[in-house]
Amino acid sequence: MIKTLYPLLKDCDNNIHFFVKEGKSDTFLAFEKLDEEFSSASVIKVPIAVAVLDYVERNNLTLDKIIEITSSNKVEFSVVSEQNLESSKVYDLLVWMIITSDNSATNVLIDLIGMDELNKYFHRIGLTKTKLQRKMMDFQKLNEGFDNVTSARDMANLFTRIYKKELLSLQYSNILIDILCRQRVHEGLKRYIVEDVRIAHKTGSLDTVCHDTGIVYHEVMDYIIGIFITEVKDIENSKRLIGRISKVVYDCFGSKEGV
Repeated sequence: MIKTLYPLLKDCDNNIHFFVKEGKSDTFLAFEKLDEEFSSASVIKVPIAVAVLDYVERNNLTLDKIIEITSSNKVEFSVVSEQNLESSKVYDLLVWMIITSDNSATNVLIDLIGMDELNKYFHRIGLTKTKLQRKMMDFQKLNEGFDNVTSARDMANLFTRIYKKELLSLQYSNILIDILCRQRVHEGLKRYIVEDVRIAHKTGSLDTVCHDTGIVYHEVMDYIIGIFITEVKDIENSKRLIGRISKVVYDCFGSKEGV
């Protein structure tokens, strides 16, 4: 696989962090810059989703719990803001946060648990480089140097544990995977894959970063992949590159030579 991927990586003038690993084991099949910290963009919403589900379970709440939506948490380009919602079920907020990367929904869920408690939870489940330091679309904090960050290894570990259903009960693990599989943004990992493959994933992008990471339920072998591009000069080219890398990996799993 490395030999197949190398030409794509060599010709790229962006900074790429990535990994490909088996779903059922800790074996990395290919990787680059696993431990370097980078801006997470919206992939931070996956550990937030896990934390919210854990919070609901531990406190004997229900996903139908209604939460108030304050105007301070509403931002532009949001399904929540478009509907001018004043309250919502926890489940609906989780769905919008993942499948359309809704930033208003994310801000409401951050307030439900609290930023400090979220970071404690991330640390508790072994995410050593993942930190939430600002709400979504808080560009003032970003300009002050407070960004949300993660690493390729953290995302590999997180999605492996999601795949193995280790972090939550079976019921809530299945709910999380179902939501991730309903992702509506398919400009990266799924971009050039013809087959109707099931992928539980999350994208994330800012002006200078472009990411896509998740679980691919391949008919030969389930695998976990993460492609994180920083120092982005052209966001559309970066999405295409993620698509090309993903297609090469997908085809490797389906080839006679294997991975």
